[in-house]
Amino acid sequence: MTFEDVLPKLKAGKKVIRSGWGGAELYVKLVDESTHDGETLNPYFLINVRGEGYTMFTPTVCDILAEDWKVVE
Repeated sequence: MTFEDVLPKLKAGKKVIRSGWGGAELYVKLVDESTHDGETLNPYFLINVRGEGYTMFTPTVCDILAEDWKVVE
């Protein structure tokens, strides 16, 4: 699937990954708008990496153009 294919799935709460990564990456998910210290946090992507936990994720041009995205459970 393309990033355009998985974006609606991310917005629906699904977790996705690129099969081409094949490393410690477990999944990417979208975090909805929330608040922190009384301020609004806009939606953002997190990636779960085995042994490291969560970190912010910003897709690269290669990620956006890739066709190996898939939904994970």
